[in-house]
Amino acid sequence: MKTLKLLLALSCSLAFTAEAHRAWLLPSATVLSSNDAWVSIDAAVSNDIFHADHAPMRLDDLIITAPDGQNIQPVNSNTGKFRSTFDIQLPQAGTYKIAIASSGVMATWQTAEGERRMWPERGQKADLNDFSTKVPKDAKNLQVTDFSRRMETFVTAGTPSNEIFKPTKQGLELKPVTHPNDLFAGETADFIFLMNGKPAADVKVTVIAGGMRYRNEQQAIEVTTDKKGQFQIAWPKAGMYWLSAQYSDKKAKKPATQRMASYSATFEVLPE
Repeated sequence: MKTLKLLLALSCSLAFTAEAHRAWLLPSATVLSSNDAWVSIDAAVSNDIFHADHAPMRLDDLIITAPDGQNIQPVNSNTGKFRSTFDIQLPQAGTYKIAIASSGVMATWQTAEGERRMWPERGQKADLNDFSTKVPKDAKNLQVTDFSRRMETFVTAGTPSNEIFKPTKQGLELKPVTHPNDLFAGETADFIFLMNGKPAADVKVTVIAGGMRYRNEQQAIEVTTDKKGQFQIAWPKAGMYWLSAQYSDKKAKKPATQRMASYSATFEVLPE
């Protein structure tokens, strides 16, 4: 867990504790009918979900994918004290994917004197060509991790479409069976998690409704994927929900010895 916290902090370029702070994208709406639709997105890391009170999300790795698979650019982007914001025009009918994703390799070890070392250094990106010269061959307690992080939300203008859900086969990804912009209170949605394009079994999934600032308990929904990477979520009420999942295994390619991946997404559940 300590290694995972360090990796998440590095990939987000933010230092935050995984249990206390959560990163999220929050659209102003997810289903729009206008021929000239626009949506605004808040992006932040906070104590309470969807309540910006800690740090803004950096937008360096932001990718917005239109229904035809082309990337489009945000407008009116701004990073403030507690949150980043941007607008998206939706000129095409169909479903858009808004994502922040990053990946890399990281090594941690101890020197003979017991001092901790890390490669690459904070703020830098790893170049595997430098691994043999930057990481000592006799490093003590060496851990080399292949990590990936992905945050997403989905917005539909007009009729929903499915082209954007084609897996990239990079890191932990959500493959919807139920369209994420077709969720209703009292109904059950089906999803699949993939790791590098293959079913991800035994992934622990947590879903928390917005408004937790005004509750005494998180009221989290917790499920685990089956052997095929499948899981279901029964939506208890309408509102915005935050979904998160983490994955790890020992199937990394050298020089890495382990893989770690995180995924989070924001969904809007509509009334019955």
